[in-house]
Amino acid sequence: MDLTVPEYAYMFGFLQADGHLYQGVGQKGRLSVELNSRDIDLLYRFKYLTPYNSSVTERTRTTNFAEHHTSAVWTLCSLEARTKLNNLGLPYGRKSRQIAPPTVVFSGRDYLRGLIDADGSVGRVDQGIPFISLTTSSSAIAAHLRGYAREITGVERMTNRNARDDVYNIIYEKEAAQILAADLYYPGCLSLGRKQVKAEAAASWTRPYDMRIVHSKRWTAAEDQVLLQSDDVVAVAEKLGRSEQSCRMRRWRLRNSRMLPPSTH
Repeated sequence: MDLTVPEYAYMFGFLQADGHLYQGVGQKGRLSVELNSRDIDLLYRFKYLTPYNSSVTERTRTTNFAEHHTSAVWTLCSLEARTKLNNLGLPYGRKSRQIAPPTVVFSGRDYLRGLIDADGSVGRVDQGIPFISLTTSSSAIAAHLRGYAREITGVERMTNRNARDDVYNIIYEKEAAQILAADLYYPGCLSLGRKQVKAEAAASWTRPYDMRIVHSKRWTAAEDQVLLQSDDVVAVAEKLGRSEQSCRMRRWRLRNSRMLPPSTH
């Protein structure tokens, strides 16, 4: 469980959100993850990544949503493995408010993708607008996503608990969702296959011409050239007198052919 390795960072994020660590009498206990049987392939990937004996089983039962619901369960009992996960930040018992990003060095985007695959959503809403979201009870996790997404997209999100469920619902839409989804769900990454497909589909959305974009002032071809020629968005924003968010969005649209490139003549 070297969290600098993308697969393990993803796996740990997923386990923090959707795994359950039980402590029994003495050294007894287990880690388990239960998913819909359609996602069983991910549990086999976890089994393959784990150098301890573990099992993947299926069961069918009646739930509040279906008379016959088939789920897949990955179970790991090794005390050494459980101790390692617990030391990294996977608590025993109820954990939703306790979890936090690892204190060791870890692969950030893979860790976040694990959290979103477990407790988030990727897809499209009305008019095909792309979105990516995470629901969490943890203040530390909410702040981590907010900071990471701000660095990637330039978009700021408030992190307040909602009144009904007392959880954080953090949502990114439109171009911000496209940028974040492309960063997290890169080609060949370990992920839930169905969410990977939705993340890739988000890239095909183009803002309708009649959908308003709020700009403080029009961009000029000269400004576009300055923006494209530098990787330091903070410095460019200060030089042009624009916000970092505006610069990040403009550069992403230019680089991804969302508008005509600036003229050099």
